[in-house]
Amino acid sequence: MRGYKVRFILLILLLPRALGAIDMNSDVYGSVSDYLLQVYGIDNNAGLTALPVLNVPMGGRSEGMGTAFSAVADDASFIEWNPAGSSMLDKTELAFFHNNWIADTKVEGAVYSIRFDNLGLSAGGKWLYLPFTEYDQFGDRASKGYYSESVGILNASYNFFSGYYFSGLSVGANLKGAFRSVPDYSNDRGSVISGSGAQQSAFAPMADLGALTRFNLLKFYYARERNASWALVIRNMGPAVLGDPLPTVMTTGISYKPIRPVLLSFDFSVPLNLQDPTLSESPYWAVGCSVATTQFLTMRTGLLAKTGNVRFTLGSAVALDSITLDINYTLDLLTQLQPLNRVSLAVRFDLGDRGRAEKAAQVDSLYIKGLEAYAQGDLKEAQDSWVAALKLDPTFDPAKEGLNALQGANKLEEKIKQIQKIE
Repeated sequence: MRGYKVRFILLILLLPRALGAIDMNSDVYGSVSDYLLQVYGIDNNAGLTALPVLNVPMGGRSEGMGTAFSAVADDASFIEWNPAGSSMLDKTELAFFHNNWIADTKVEGAVYSIRFDNLGLSAGGKWLYLPFTEYDQFGDRASKGYYSESVGILNASYNFFSGYYFSGLSVGANLKGAFRSVPDYSNDRGSVISGSGAQQSAFAPMADLGALTRFNLLKFYYARERNASWALVIRNMGPAVLGDPLPTVMTTGISYKPIRPVLLSFDFSVPLNLQDPTLSESPYWAVGCSVATTQFLTMRTGLLAKTGNVRFTLGSAVALDSITLDINYTLDLLTQLQPLNRVSLAVRFDLGDRGRAEKAAQVDSLYIKGLEAYAQGDLKEAQDSWVAALKLDPTFDPAKEGLNALQGANKLEEKIKQIQKIE
């Protein structure tokens, strides 16, 4: 089995080269681009917001599903799309991301997330950078450096009302700080202006808010996990940066598992220009699909239908014990089909679940032990087992129902005894 996993990893790593080997005729590509522009048009309000890094995904599973991830939010990449996800994560995760965006532009990212029962905490950040070189009118290099944008994120969420039959309502927030660093540039005479880059550099505080709930809907397979979810998120709320608004976006999303291996997701987003709502960009939507083909291999695809920039993503993931490797290839109207352009990589480390699975198994065992004792008429043993189960998990409703049934049986037995005494 390990040999097959290694072969799949090699296949995934060679995917960008295989895509680059495809003969994509420029006329065909241009025709597709022209068609998409006719369908979705051009957004005259695009490009009015600051800090493009906020619109560039780090990568990973969320990008592989076309960024339709607000209602999925089940791994470390949740931090970009729904801050409520941390209190519903199954595992503690450490993830690293690398994204070849456009030309020489790169994005690096890292996220750590941990959950304490109903409380989720995370921290992460990402850094967009590209080399900057300025030449004077004679073709001589006048200045050089790196233009960069970095974002630091602190996350907290809490899952309210969680229980056996209801997964709860998770509410979360991200506190973010973004910094834009601009290198010094020259004047008309080719002399570098000291401090000119600092005048364009800026710091921006902002926040994200999100809500997430999971439930069962038209579920055709047996599993304790919920097969559907709903989310509502507003991202990048904050003051303007040197007169330019932040790319604030409100998103609602749904996800659905019709069968166990298949996950479908849909997000609808409405950009909000908080300075001048009339200059807000057009609404857009995203759809994603993930299919687990084997226990260790998952294939993903997604489409982001945004005015003036339709984006298609194809990706896959290989799980090796406690490590998962994600790779995505993204094609949009800004780029052409190239072997290394728009490839993102992510590595996620599973750091365990802090004993939650083991505790759940103990609760199930105690509950079943109580059922067996109840069936044999040993009500004392049944009661002790269900009380012990509730000590481990106070939200385990079947044990509560068993104790209520015992209480009702005891009341009925007491009533019968009183009737017999009267006779």
